[in-house]
Amino acid sequence: MARTPNYSFERHERDRLKAIKVAEKTRAKREQRERDLAQTQTPPATEK
Repeated sequence: MARTPNYSFERHERDRLKAIKVAEKTRAKREQRERDLAQTQTPPATEK
């Protein structure tokens, strides 16, 4: 027998999963930006 749909729960689950995905993407972008910033701030090695 088929279950009755629980639209509210399903919508909350989709929103929760979307929020997790957005948070991971934001974290990855922040880490990449920090790496790029650290790389540009290091002075080039000068040979004597």
